Order: sequence, then C-alpha cells, then structure tokens
Amino acid sequence: MDEENLEPLEGENFYEKSDNPESQDTITKVTGMYKDWFLDYASYVILERAVPAIEDGFKPVQRRIMHSLKELDDGRYNKVANVVGHTMQYHPHGDASIGDAMVQIGQKDLLIDTQGNWGNILTGDGAAAPRYIEARLSKFALDVLYSPKITTWQSSYDGRKNEPVHLPVKFPLLLAQGAEGIAVGLSTKVLPHNFLELIDASVKILKKKSFTLYPDFPTGGVADMSNYNDGMRGGRVRVRAKISQQDKSTLVITQIPFTTNTTSLIDSILKANEKGKIKIRKIEDNTAADVEILIHLPNGVSPDKTIDALYAFTACETSIAPLGCVIQDQKPLFVGVSDMLRMSTERTVELLRSELEIELNELEEQWHFQSLERIFIENRIYRRIEEEETWEGVIKAIDEGLKPFTKHLRRAVTEEDIVRLTEIRIKRISKFDIDKAQEKIESLEGDIEKVKHNLEHIIDFAIDFFQNLKEKYGKGRERKTEIRNFDNIEATKVVLRNTKLYVNREEGFVGTGLKKDEYVADCSDIDDVIVFLRDGNMMVTKVDVKTFVGKDIIYVAVFTKNDKRTIYNMIYRDGKSGPSYVKRFNVTSITRDKLYDLTQGNKGSQIVYFSGNPNGEAEVVTILLRQVGSIKKLKFDLDFASLAIKGRASKGNKVTRYPIKRIELKEKGISTLKPRRIWFDDTVQRLNVDGRGELLGEFKSNDRLLIINQSGKVKTIIPDLSTHFEEGMIVLEKWVPKKPISAIYYDGEKSRYYIKRFLVENENREEIFITEHPNSQLEIVSTDYRPVAEIIFSKVKGVQKENMEVDLEGFIAVKGIKALGNQLTTDKVRQINLLESLPYDEPEEEPEPEEMEVKDEVDLTEGNTTISLDDDGQITLSLDDE
Repeated sequence: MDEENLEPLEGENFYEKSDNPESQDTITKVTGMYKDWFLDYASYVILERAVPAIEDGFKPVQRRIMHSLKELDDGRYNKVANVVGHTMQYHPHGDASIGDAMVQIGQKDLLIDTQGNWGNILTGDGAAAPRYIEARLSKFALDVLYSPKITTWQSSYDGRKNEPVHLPVKFPLLLAQGAEGIAVGLSTKVLPHNFLELIDASVKILKKKSFTLYPDFPTGGVADMSNYNDGMRGGRVRVRAKISQQDKSTLVITQIPFTTNTTSLIDSILKANEKGKIKIRKIEDNTAADVEILIHLPNGVSPDKTIDALYAFTACETSIAPLGCVIQDQKPLFVGVSDMLRMSTERTVELLRSELEIELNELEEQWHFQSLERIFIENRIYRRIEEEETWEGVIKAIDEGLKPFTKHLRRAVTEEDIVRLTEIRIKRISKFDIDKAQEKIESLEGDIEKVKHNLEHIIDFAIDFFQNLKEKYGKGRERKTEIRNFDNIEATKVVLRNTKLYVNREEGFVGTGLKKDEYVADCSDIDDVIVFLRDGNMMVTKVDVKTFVGKDIIYVAVFTKNDKRTIYNMIYRDGKSGPSYVKRFNVTSITRDKLYDLTQGNKGSQIVYFSGNPNGEAEVVTILLRQVGSIKKLKFDLDFASLAIKGRASKGNKVTRYPIKRIELKEKGISTLKPRRIWFDDTVQRLNVDGRGELLGEFKSNDRLLIINQSGKVKTIIPDLSTHFEEGMIVLEKWVPKKPISAIYYDGEKSRYYIKRFLVENENREEIFITEHPNSQLEIVSTDYRPVAEIIFSKVKGVQKENMEVDLEGFIAVKGIKALGNQLTTDKVRQINLLESLPYDEPEEEPEPEEMEVKDEVDLTEGNTTISLDDDGQITLSLDDE
C-alpha cells in the first residue's frame, strides 16, 4: 500500500485500499473490525479447540479422530499416520496437533487399543513417530461411542464429508478421561475420575440416591480431597507421592503426583538438595512399568523428616486447582462434576431410549413384511398377476388380493410394501415353509414385547446397561489414588539447617555472614531468630546475612512458632533503682521485627538474669545483695520451680526491693513441664498434641511408643510429631517395658501354629518376632497382660471339633523374642479370634510431682527472704527481720 496516498481519518487507525486499479486510491473505515475479529477468534478457540462439549466429552479434534477411527475400523490396527491423514479431511489444522491429541487419548487406555511405543506418562517419555505406532478402536469404544442411526450429522469444513455434531456417548467419558484446555478469557481443568466409581454413581443417580465423586489419577499417589469443591472454581486437590522407608538410609517412591513425571520429580529433588533444603546422597531411577525411585540418605539424616521435607520443598506434593468448564448449546458452562455426571447419565438414558425406539420400529417393520410375505405366498396371491399386462394392474391385483387377510396387521399396506412383494424370487416362493415363517413371526413378536418392556422400564434398562459395562470392562480399573487427609507440614520444622547463625552481642548484629563473631546455632534461610536485649526488649526477625536488632544482646536462638515447651526464666530491675522482679514465660506468637518490652516500661529497667530452657527447666540461683543500710542477710536462694509460667507481658513476682550485686547459678534445673499428652489421628496417620484422634498417653522425655506391624515386626520409638507410619500397622500404644507381648502365628516351614510371649529386648532396633519363611504370617497379637484366644477347627471327614479357648498367659511363659514358641495344636485350624482378656490389676506407676504454680503475685522479700522447696513440694519462706 502506498502510504503517501493515505490520510488518516479522525479516530481511526486502520485503513483499507480499493483493489480496483482503475479507480483512484480510496480509504475505507474499518471501525470495530478489530473488535469483531477478536471476538470471532475468541469464540472459535473456545468452541472449536480448547473446551470439551458436555454432550460427549470431546473437543472437536478428539471427536474427529474417533470418527476417523470408526470409518477406518476393520478390526485390524491402522498406522497412526494413516489415521491422522484421514482425520485431516475433517479437521482444518496440521497433522502435528492431530497426532498429539491422538497420543493423549491413547495414553488414557480407554478408547484406543494401542500398539508400539506410545510414550510413558510416568517418565514423561514421548511417543514414537506416527508412522511407527498403530491403533484401533477398543471394544469399549465400539460399545459406547457409536450409533449412526441416532447421530446428528453436519458438513465438514470443506463441505465434502459429513461428520457427527456430537458422538452418542453412553458413558460419562469426560469425567473418566478428564480434560484440560486454555482458551481466550477462560480455561478448563476437569480431573480424571475412577471408571468403576463413575458407573456406581450413575446407578445411584438413576436410583435417586446421593453420591460423592472424587478424582482418581493414573499415576496413583495419595490425595487430600477435603477441598475438592465438586471440581468447581476455588477448589484444591493436594496430591503427594507415595514414599516409604526401605531401610534406615533409603527412601523409595512408588507412586508420583498427577501432573508430574519421574524426570521432573527427580529434578525438583536435586534442586532442593542443591539449595540445602534437604540432604541426600544419591538418587536411582528404576522406573519401568511401575515407578521406583530410590533416594539414598547420608548417615545421621532422619528419614521421617526427609519425607516431610520432600513434600514441603519438592514436586513430591503438588496442588491442583480444578475448574469445571464445558460447552453446552454453543456457550461455556461452569459446572461441578456432580452435575456433569447427572447430565451425562440423563443423556445416556435418552440415547438408550432413542436406540430402543428405532429398534422397535425396525422390528415392527420386519414383522409387518414377514406377515405380508406369508399372506402373499400362503394364499397364492402371486398368481393374480399372471394375466396383468401393466404395472399398475399388477399393483392393484396384489392390493385387492391382500385386503381380506390384512385386518390383523398393525399398519396399512402401502405401495412400497407391494413393490417389495413383487421382488420375491420364484425359488423362495417354491421353498416357502409356513411353519418356519410362523416361528420367525412369533420370534419377532417376542423381541417386540421385550423392547416395549425395556422402553416402559427405561431406568431399569439403563441400570442394567451400566452394570453390564462394569462387569465387562471394569476388571483392572480399581482406584489407584489413595484418599487421605493431610496434615500441614511446617517448612521451618523440616528444612535442613544448612547454614550457621552468628551474633555480635555488643554491636547488636545477628546473621549468617558474621563468621568472625560468636557462633549461635545451625539454621536455615527460612528460619526466624529470637533476640533478647539487656534493656528488656525482645524481637523476632527472619534469618539474613546481617541484621541489626539492638545493642547489648544477652540471648539469641532460632525461634519456633507456637513453641509452648521453651520457657524463659528472667529477673529484671524495674527502672534505675526500683525493686527487682522474677517471671517465667513462653513466646508462642509474635509480629516479626517488632520490639516487645518485657519489663514494666520504666526508663533504666534492665535484665539482671536470663535463661532460655527448651524443656521448661527451672534452675536454682543464688542472689547476692549489695550492702545497703543495715541488711543482715545479703545472700539467699531462688528456685524458679516455685513460679508459675505466665505470658511474656506479665509483671512477675517481686524478688527484693534492694539492689542486687550479682546472681549465681546454684543448681541446674529439671523440667517442670507436665508429661506431654500425645494423640494419634488415624485420618492423617500422624501424631499430634492438639487433641485430634486417639489419646496414646502422657509421655516424659524417655517414654517410647510401641509399634507392631502385620508383617510381624516390632519396634519402639521416641514419639516425634514428624514420624511417618507404614501401612499394615496393627498396634500403636505407649510402651511399657515390663509388659509382655503375646502372639499366635503360622509357621510357613512347619505348617503349624505357634504361641509365644516375649518382651522387646532392644528398644533401638526393629525386630521380627515370627519366622522369616515367606508363608509365615501373624494371626493375632495382644499387649494385654492375660489375653484369651478362641481356636475354631476345620471339619475333618465331616467331623467338627469343638472350639477351644486358650489362656495365653497360662499356655506359655515369657521367653526371648527369637524363640519359636509352643505349638498351639496339631489339628487343622480354620480361624483364630481374640476374645476379651482376663481381669488383671496393672501395677501402679510412681506418682509424678505436680507442677508448681504461684498464681498470685507476692512480695518474696520483706527484709531478707530465703525461698526454698521442701520434700513435700511446699514453698518455705524464711524472713529475717532487721
């Protein structure tokens, strides 16, 4: 276009030049053209490319692929390249997009029977070139996708072919396969669901029962569906890899989260290792048909914390946001998976009804013509046409001949019917068998009645249809993804502390870059640091290379949020010359980088004694006073155990009104905290101290948990909230070292049942207490003192032996954990049940001293006062008057 001949119109930025060379150059307004073009483009992308239709669950390219496969179907495999080329008759795009879409359908293993290398969704490997791989329709696809007689057709893009508007899919295919697409202004993400569960839910819909649908991913894994929100916008699904502990230094990943593959998963683990979030020695990828990724840990690294760290810092846990968007009546529709299934089920019923109605019509037509044929031959009406010379005469003669015999027919005889009669061959007339013809008519009448019955009971017919699909194609399609609620993993608790924290107390700096200053502790770059200053101020700040917090630091440590067990013991002077106060407190939550004054706020206040105690220890200190006036007792002891633990803002109790010269540590403290109550939440399979699940007991620092697995393994562990529990755990309780464990097991080598009672001999090692033959198995186990078992015997030659009750305590004494035990019986055993245990008075444990609390503030010194704790746990105050 010659820009010299163009003059811009006011408010316009687009021009169009006349194509007529004889005419002068003209300018044409294109107001709104961009807007129209963009809307057309957006509509095309939404309707024709990205979003599936609710009717059959297909995007256009997928529908055209399935239509082409049907046209090419002869029972044999076709080269994918041939299918792609055939599909291009219907799809106005390149072969690459068609090939990719076909591979995605094939990898879902539902509609296409594949042959060759179609890639691997577990490893992320791509498929071979289309000329090397083959495909044909699966039997399932042939059963549920096609029914030409009830299909609505339309012209293809070039008008040369007809293609289906929608395929008559009689199954919730969209929910089974899932769908994902990004269009202009909207997107869709329908997660895949389980084949069997979809059928069961469809049956429940037809029976008007309630149902719940959750996704099931082809890669397996463990998923938290608590916030699924029926697959609508705003929902979230958290998916985790299935990680187990192979041994004390090796973890194994056997299932991976949906949307990931082993390559991307391993890359994320290696990156987390490089950044210092986790610490691993090496990774082995043994994935083939099933996932197997081995993670080898260095010595001294906790497997349980590493599992949590993998979930927190790598792709071993992913969050998926579903978004149910489909096309209905040429418009986007945002809908949940429950409504999608209802729509699909209702459409399946209507499709089945349409098929039955067509079948009924065809059967009635067959019955009509068979009846006409019998009348025509049996009554020799064909002889009437011998003397007729015209076609009209032939038709009239046959029509007149049929009239006396057609009263029982279900519709009137048409000229078309008569023409068909004239086409019957002489050979057929000569061999006509009246009895066989009558049998065929009666058979058709039976079929007609059956179809009519199905139409009248269409819901029952649809239920049978779904159940037949389940029986025919459901084998091997059980749920792969385990549904479980997750606990929230706090990154600061599981991150590897890969750097060091330093402090410059005088200048008031903390950070990881002060390597020439005082070392504090190992930390990570996501930790927080708590700092106490001499003037009574406290601050929590994030770990950094160098941070100024305030001069004269007296205490610094890595801070853990909501930590109620770390107790700070503090004595401070109120103002420049005021009395001194003592208090004990914890710090559970704060605002980061905010200064908190722990004193009463008077100018000149100062901390004179401070200690941080991770387990609530309470020391005894000696306080020495300055010689002021006529004070006689300048020295006395203070036991922090006599004080209650309060909030950080509390004033505290008065220690003395006289100036303190110095404070000396007299005796290190022991924990004054009560034993910690621990619960086990079976829903998330984790320990907690929040009261969720079953109470396991109160645990002191050396108390342990007893764990017994169905495999016959027993171990004890110090309870740690990060502990992961293996599948097959049958006993989890507080361990009582002197309490015997009773078990009945089957010995695979001797083919006999044995009873044994034993104590855990090595608290730091996992041991197996049944024989290691592959056929050995644990029948029952009990941690009661006097368990009782019921033995039910098998019939032998028709004779049933009476059941036997066994008192395990009386049957065998406590022996070593490796002992074989005593043989239970020589008879053939059918079943062993654990009965109610015999009564037993458990030995009482030594009572724990109660935690001391001083609830009211008291003046601990009036004159000179000595504070002590007597043998009965009572506070003694000794006053020495002047």
